[in-house]
Amino acid sequence: MPNANEDTPSALSQVQRRAVSELLRVSPVADDLARRFKEAGFSLALVGGSVRDALLGRLGNDLDFTTDARPDDVLKIVRPWADAVWEVGIAFGTVGAQKEALVGEERQSFQIEITTYRSEAYDRTSRKPEVSYGDSIEQDLVRRDFTVNAMAVALPEKEFIDPHDGLKDLADRVLRTPSTPEESFSDDPLRMMRAARFAAQLDFEVAPDVVAAMTEMAERIDIVSAERVRDELNKLILSAHPRKGLTLLVETGLADRVLPELPALRLERDEHHRHKDVYDHTLIVLEQAMALEEDGPDLTLRLAALLHDIGKPRTRRFEKDGRVSFHHHEVVGAKMTKKRMTALKYPNEMIKDVSRLVELHLRFHGYGTGEWTDSAVRRYVRDAGPLLDRLHKLTRSDCTTRNKRRAAALSRAYDGLEERIAQLQEQEELDAIRPDLDGNQIMEVLGVAPGPIVGQAYKFLLELRLENGPMEHDAAVAALKEWWAEQN
Repeated sequence: MPNANEDTPSALSQVQRRAVSELLRVSPVADDLARRFKEAGFSLALVGGSVRDALLGRLGNDLDFTTDARPDDVLKIVRPWADAVWEVGIAFGTVGAQKEALVGEERQSFQIEITTYRSEAYDRTSRKPEVSYGDSIEQDLVRRDFTVNAMAVALPEKEFIDPHDGLKDLADRVLRTPSTPEESFSDDPLRMMRAARFAAQLDFEVAPDVVAAMTEMAERIDIVSAERVRDELNKLILSAHPRKGLTLLVETGLADRVLPELPALRLERDEHHRHKDVYDHTLIVLEQAMALEEDGPDLTLRLAALLHDIGKPRTRRFEKDGRVSFHHHEVVGAKMTKKRMTALKYPNEMIKDVSRLVELHLRFHGYGTGEWTDSAVRRYVRDAGPLLDRLHKLTRSDCTTRNKRRAAALSRAYDGLEERIAQLQEQEELDAIRPDLDGNQIMEVLGVAPGPIVGQAYKFLLELRLENGPMEHDAAVAALKEWWAEQN
């Protein structure tokens, strides 16, 4: 793969050497596919993120190709060759395939997308892009979002194609657009979100003219569907540097349109009413929650960290003694979280979980110096349910005080709470707290049929269980009968 030009710095030759190594690794599948396209009279090139990632030395098994073949021709070539083919994106010129290939001595599975040269643009009023096919790879590359994604490697010759100096931008770690930013964002406003996402994923800077266009054209994001905005936001939040992307969204005004609760956290402060910077605190909590993740990025935890204090602007009160209060901001915040996540079309289960974490994130602070009763600890575990581990992490992350003594005291207190939870779990199997009598036993003892009375009795026994711990069967029956007598 030749150098882009003779003046390319040594850093570029290093990334190109990495690219050659990565391309050689995937050659068994890429070259085989390219040969089939060539025999059918078409060209094929590795393109976009795949080339970028190869140059960064991190090419995975998801490969993106572009071709002059139309989708029907692509299907004819790919179907006899691939292990599986799907046509979900064929309306946009994309055919997907899966192929297993022997790489060295190991069989690997490759996820492949092959897209016909195209140009796409949004109508001023439509949420769906209009797609038209092109006839040259140069035409295809100029429509790409950023120069670092507008490079290609023609196969099987492995000829490097870089008409927009993406290689130099990659070495400089900067995001620019192949055409003017205004043209690019007018064609597809979602690219403004992608700029923030790539800044967060790659830890790149965004060129000043791109930032200026994002700021000027922020309202154009309104034309994009909530689902596509949500997907970009998720990728940003799950990235290695989400603060970078979120800050860009806030500074350009895009966040005002897609996640207005975040910039709203930048509360005005004065010398008479002091409180911590809620916006900066939120970003620190997010980063501290990320540091506690054990099995990779956790979207539910990160969303809860990002949204945990969004109820503060609505609940801020200036007290007579000069303090600032945010009473019940966790309850208000949980409702706001549900509303925003619903608008962004998140799955119902995730909305429920994130809202619950926001609602519970202050519960620990009632624990104080460890004076909670066993029943209070049981309720804490019951209310958290399967979110308990995430609640532990969120609560620990929510400490951003610079007072080392206070931070250490909070950490010790939470250590103590976790130890008590572990002890009670060992004693009582706390994760599955249930009354000592089930519904059938309740009906048998009370001599009643299924109905509201059984639910009321169940709730009474559950509260009794939380308050006193496990009861013997006869004691539970006696307590139930006593309760029933009081009801009558």
